[in-house]
Amino acid sequence: MMSSDISKSSANTLRSLIFTPCASTSTGIGADSPRSATLSVLDQLLLPHETKYIPIRCVQDAWSVIRTMQIRGAPLIAIVAVLGLAVDLTSYPSTIHQLEGLGVDEIKQIIVDKMEYLKTSRPTAVNVFNAMEELSTTILENSSLNTREELLSALLNHASYMLERDVSDNRSIGNHGADEILSKVDPGSNVRVITICNTGSLATAGWGTALGVARELCLRGRMEGIACLETRPYNQGSRLTAYEILTEQMPNPCLLCDSMISSYLATKGSANTVCIVGADRVCANGDTANKIGTFQLAIVAKAFGVDFYVASPFTTLDVKLQSGKEIEIEERPPGELLESSGAPKEMKCWNPGFDVTPAAYITGIITEKGVLTRSEDGTFDVKGFVEKKS
Repeated sequence: MMSSDISKSSANTLRSLIFTPCASTSTGIGADSPRSATLSVLDQLLLPHETKYIPIRCVQDAWSVIRTMQIRGAPLIAIVAVLGLAVDLTSYPSTIHQLEGLGVDEIKQIIVDKMEYLKTSRPTAVNVFNAMEELSTTILENSSLNTREELLSALLNHASYMLERDVSDNRSIGNHGADEILSKVDPGSNVRVITICNTGSLATAGWGTALGVARELCLRGRMEGIACLETRPYNQGSRLTAYEILTEQMPNPCLLCDSMISSYLATKGSANTVCIVGADRVCANGDTANKIGTFQLAIVAKAFGVDFYVASPFTTLDVKLQSGKEIEIEERPPGELLESSGAPKEMKCWNPGFDVTPAAYITGIITEKGVLTRSEDGTFDVKGFVEKKS
């Protein structure tokens, strides 16, 4: 996150990224400027045992950390892609040399090519596609940007704006989510939260989505406890969410194996319990793609009468897709599952990174623009919500 205002806006000190925009100077934008844009991201594969930041110098670096899951989480993927593009174009010597002597239209085509390349990093998460579309509309289609300096300066400024907006949107998601959840419990009762994967500061520019709702419940003194599923095979829940929960000193934390959730609810009870998860893509009918294991959690929640909420940015709502059947589900390398499970290397395996939870299992969809609940006919009108809130 940026080194000034953004870091002060969160109660936590976890920093998924460190970004310093370049200063405007008379010499223009680029490597020769006294202060070039820099970006470093936290290597989440090393957490919680080691804290190491990886410098991002170009779009290839950004693509790599996204693809290898050194950074992950739909909002953070989009932010790193955008900032990586800005750093590449304003500070990477090879790209600066490539842009020398080119006209604005030629530079725009290079930007388009780099944007298309970044989209191939993680195909299931819609946020990066939306972020690139926003940049294209704001920058590439802006006829008032007539020089290289104007174009790149505008791109860098908008990338910085998108970073700041992400934190603000996450705080709004937390507020809307807490209001919605607390409206369903007695005034004197607290809430127990169950979540999967990681949806906190490490998955965003700061604060978090689903875990941001939990943070807001804590701030209001209304959270009884929180349980996180380990989230096989990459263990984002046990490595990252547990790390954030302990760092935040959330009350009564509990780590569960993915296969324990049924027994946990049967043994501990389901009163005043709510499931809150993130999302990588929400379709027009409410079907939601999220980390593998989310669908299983939703089935169990419904069996025990536990409300199941999706918390994600408004940009995650993809009304171009009518249902979850149209979502491209990324399949990860078999080695990720084989190595983390201790299985024989010769064993065949299937390793999808995501699953799709049908809308029938979802209670509501929490965004920074409000909470989408079911219409009178029992369905989610995601398209109507998007049209109303856009």
